[in-house]
Amino acid sequence: MVNFAVSDEQIELRRSVRRFFGEKSGSADVRRAMGSSEGYDEKTWQMMAEQLGLTGLAIPEEYGGSGYGYVELAVVFEEAGAALLCSPLFASVALAANALLESDDDEAKASYLPRIAAGELTATLAFTEDGGRWEPDATTLTAVHAGGEWRLSGHKSFVIDGHTADLILVVGRTDTGLGLFAVAGDATGLERRALPTMDQTRKQARLTFADTPARLVGQARDAAAILERTLDLAAVALAAEATGGAQRCLDLAVQYAKERIQFGRPIGSFQAIKHKCSDMFLEVESARSAAYAAASEAADGSTELAAAASLAKAYCTDAFFNTAAENIQIHGGIGFTWEHDAHLYFKRAKSSQLLLGDPSYHRERVAQLIGI
Repeated sequence: MVNFAVSDEQIELRRSVRRFFGEKSGSADVRRAMGSSEGYDEKTWQMMAEQLGLTGLAIPEEYGGSGYGYVELAVVFEEAGAALLCSPLFASVALAANALLESDDDEAKASYLPRIAAGELTATLAFTEDGGRWEPDATTLTAVHAGGEWRLSGHKSFVIDGHTADLILVVGRTDTGLGLFAVAGDATGLERRALPTMDQTRKQARLTFADTPARLVGQARDAAAILERTLDLAAVALAAEATGGAQRCLDLAVQYAKERIQFGRPIGSFQAIKHKCSDMFLEVESARSAAYAAASEAADGSTELAAAASLAKAYCTDAFFNTAAENIQIHGGIGFTWEHDAHLYFKRAKSSQLLLGDPSYHRERVAQLIGI
């Protein structure tokens, strides 16, 4: 059952996170981070971990986290999306930490999760290959067990923060099915190359594995079930992030519509601009409802998570893209310039649509899940 009530703790969490991101992820900070080779500011990352505890917020206390639920994590990602935060948060928490938590490998959890929670270890999930498909059957990277250890050969593409992650969880094909493997960022036989992408605020990489040593996480045939749940949880986090980005685009558009004077009056007084802002507002509020409904399903461990996650991912990323495009239109000529932040949100919105599968893929998945 979905609960839309907001607790005092969640309100205070939002205030604290919004204040922090306002100070550490302003326009100049974002541009400085996206222009760096790492793609984020290390000091800000450490402050997020040590002062706010964001990296361990939803990790159980037994593994060094705070043990909060997925709704609280959604609050953080919504604010991160609004601030266009450049950091390994999505890769480390929404992807890697969730994959470890969904596995039955207690040893791997104890080894990696406390360091992720402390911000000492950045991590990511390497799933897709050059085709960009998020289906398990698209995996061709091979994992071979010989001489008492696992070795990986193949490649992965579009790996979020893959060029800097200390830990890479790699999906590989074994003789018995799909396996999940932990690879150190400095492992022998691993070559990492940052990819040129439209969205410079979220770095991606292509990884090549040449007989690279790896540690098996869970069982060699169990990764498919782990990945399905992990990607659903990541989709919920991405939906919340997209909602935050959409809200910021709406805020920027409304603010400009009040300030820009044309024919002696604010452009926001013209009916065409009013209609645009009204449509944007409707999309943002609907996106927020979808994102937090899915987050509640995740927090409750509901069997309806898969459908809720795909629905939220499809709707929220579409809403983000639409509001980002309308924000540019309302700003007019200045909205197309490099100096204005409108294009940064537009590019993040487009990349978010494609990440974890595009909206068409998720709508088809919802249809299959509900038997249409």
